[in-house]
Amino acid sequence: MPELAGPAAPPIPTVPVTPPILKSLLAIVGDKGLIVDEREKLPFVTDWRGHLVGQAAVVVRPANSEEVSKVVRLCYDNGVAIVPQGGNTGLTGGATPWPTHKGILLSLGRMNHVLNIDPVGYSMTVEAGCILQALQETAVKHDRLFPLSLGAQGSCMIGGNLSTNAGGVQVLRYGNARNLVLGLEVVLPNGEVWDGLRSLKKDNTGYDLKHLFIGAEGTLGIITKAVLKLWPAPKDVCTAWLAIRDPQAAIEILSEAHATSEDNVGSCELMSRAAIDMVLQHIPGVQDPLKADAPWFLLLEWSSSRPRADGAEGMSEKMEQFLAEQMEAGRVLDAVIAQTEKQSRNMWRIRESSAEASRAEGGGLSYDISVAVSKVPEFIDKGTKAVVEILPTIRPYPLGHIGDGNVHFSFLGPKGMDRQRLNQYSSAITRVVNDLITSMGGSISAEHGIGIEKLDELARYRSKIELDTMRTIKRALDPKNIMNPGKVLRV
Repeated sequence: MPELAGPAAPPIPTVPVTPPILKSLLAIVGDKGLIVDEREKLPFVTDWRGHLVGQAAVVVRPANSEEVSKVVRLCYDNGVAIVPQGGNTGLTGGATPWPTHKGILLSLGRMNHVLNIDPVGYSMTVEAGCILQALQETAVKHDRLFPLSLGAQGSCMIGGNLSTNAGGVQVLRYGNARNLVLGLEVVLPNGEVWDGLRSLKKDNTGYDLKHLFIGAEGTLGIITKAVLKLWPAPKDVCTAWLAIRDPQAAIEILSEAHATSEDNVGSCELMSRAAIDMVLQHIPGVQDPLKADAPWFLLLEWSSSRPRADGAEGMSEKMEQFLAEQMEAGRVLDAVIAQTEKQSRNMWRIRESSAEASRAEGGGLSYDISVAVSKVPEFIDKGTKAVVEILPTIRPYPLGHIGDGNVHFSFLGPKGMDRQRLNQYSSAITRVVNDLITSMGGSISAEHGIGIEKLDELARYRSKIELDTMRTIKRALDPKNIMNPGKVLRV
């Protein structure tokens, strides 16, 4: 198992969990809430990809907010560091302890209850350990939609989604995770509980504190509950798979799709042929929707909450006419519209399985970047050329949420090159990619967060005033630096 690699470890609290502290933890959470066996702890201290492995004296699994508060207060009083964790599906090490971590890992997995659903008010109150897919399914049972959707939705937890301000495949229409939240409950680093579980659509009474904690990766407090926004459930959905000319064509298709669909574009996902082939090779059961000889493909989905009336033109008819026009314009080379839910699921499975397929291939280098939508083609072209100049035999497989400007700029190592050898090129490649995206007014992290892996990159590319302001907030809320120390910022 590889050890934690990447940035040098920052100074973090190293107060150990002594026998008296362990006894106090046991009194708070009971036998079911503690894991001390090294083998049983390993899945918690290892990141999803198996790249990063840290340490924790004990894994603590509280059953409710009260237990979280008591655990955090105990750690605060003793100076013990805490790493909060949801489903452990992150891709930058935000929920993975450093090897120098001597404190606890606090897992929210037992806090998995839907506390209230208000279909009339379009809201749902949940605990932080709820699996995202379970929340989606709960909303559907009430004829509602919770639109946060991403590849790890079968195992990621809503607390982690909010702590990283997750994006996913429907940001184009509904926004990032922070746009889907009405209220939060948060346990602060001193153990106090901030009750902001308000389901108000309007509340202009001072600072909107919830936005401090959304996207903070657990460095300012632990999200324990949330009030989430719901939408009407889609009744008429059309999914299409397009072979397209190039990324510039994708931008033009998207621009025209907004008007033609009457602003019902739900998702617009770009995939290179290389990314599709990788998924087809490693993910059992998926089928190529369109065996077209094209370098680029687009997954385009339109949806409406209005059921299709008998004899009326629905999403499929509008999509069919739209695709014919795009073919005539030379942007679309070939296309297929899903005729069944099974066909639609197959298309989505290809898109959502790219990370799993990459892991099966042996991993590589991937950059979660964003840029203005109109600049995506330029970035892909310039970025690919710059990386290939460093390592000519590297294998690019770019893909991403082109509708919101988020590209997963990804590469497999050359055939026969092991991970250790590939890592020798990673610093140079990272520098040219991040320099380029910054010069184009983009972001080095669109949706995955900073965590461990981008700790020094954030410090390099954010301004002094931004970093100073973030450190001021961190020190004000967490003066002992016990809350997920060494993530996002060096304090």
